[in-house]
Amino acid sequence: MRRHLLAAAAAAALAATLHAGTAHAQETIRMTVAAGHPPVFLWVKHLKETFIPTVNAELARTNKYRIAWNEAYGGTLAKIGSELETMQQGVSDMGLVATVFQAAKMPLNNVTYFVPFGPPDANVVTQAIDYVQALPELSKEWSRHGLVYLAGFSIDNYGIATNFPVAKVEDLKGKKIGGAGPNLTWFAGTGAVGVQGSLNTFYNDIKTGVYDGAVVFATSAVPAKLYEVAPHLTLLDFGAMYAGAVAINKARWDKLPDEVKAAFRKGANAYKGVYITEQTARIKASLDAWEKGGGKIVRLAPEERTRLVKMIPNPAKEWAKQAEAKGIPAKKVLSAYMESVRAAGYKFPRDFDKE
Repeated sequence: MRRHLLAAAAAAALAATLHAGTAHAQETIRMTVAAGHPPVFLWVKHLKETFIPTVNAELARTNKYRIAWNEAYGGTLAKIGSELETMQQGVSDMGLVATVFQAAKMPLNNVTYFVPFGPPDANVVTQAIDYVQALPELSKEWSRHGLVYLAGFSIDNYGIATNFPVAKVEDLKGKKIGGAGPNLTWFAGTGAVGVQGSLNTFYNDIKTGVYDGAVVFATSAVPAKLYEVAPHLTLLDFGAMYAGAVAINKARWDKLPDEVKAAFRKGANAYKGVYITEQTARIKASLDAWEKGGGKIVRLAPEERTRLVKMIPNPAKEWAKQAEAKGIPAKKVLSAYMESVRAAGYKFPRDFDKE
């Protein structure tokens, strides 16, 4: 009996030793993740609620690595438009790069913004961008800045929120409209004046008269409570747009073990899927919430939208011309993007790549 007790005790001691050894061998990797926008916006929300938990769950299966996350959102570490530089400098290891604010450094990643009146379905845009990101020209644009692309995100169908009603194109004349930059070209020829801004500033800027409205999409306009200062939401169907991506500092990426890289890839795929699902569900709810908050929703009459489509100078033409002059293959990327969207069944009202 004593011999059996001693054997059992020895086995238990050995198991405890092996368990302690395994736990001790588990490597902790510290990772600072940053975003200029706060988690109230979906692209940050699912970085926090989907990407990170998925990575953690994948690594838990290996029992070899764990990530100690330092999460810095809402501009606490990286301001909107400076996320790329923050990552380059190693201030953050990874996070969201709002490429829409990096038109000069990442022109090819802004291709959708020079193709207005595209598909309203963000999923179609995301799939097309995934195809385009596989081109070496796009991967080089990330690597040139010392970054690795993990997962892109697209925002839903653009319209405008204004403090004045819009029934015809002429109503825009002389009005100041806030936008991220590339989307301000959509108003060329209308008489509207484009002013640089962002979701973090739209509310106060409209309230204080810096501009009279902003280019917005429903799922962000409601969290930003723009119905309080710009209650007229006009649905112009500018289309959904690819606006940025989850990315990581390349030097950090290159040093990560293969198991950790695989977990990050799983996290990126989960991020894209859950983001699109919630975004789709939120669109109608956001439009309902806009009206509940006191806002009004108007869809621009088809004949007026047709006038607008025909009125603006081709934004892709000038964009491609300037990029090609610098040796940037914008025409190839423009054609690849538009052909991918066409293959999904969408017909553009203007073939910007063929004009």
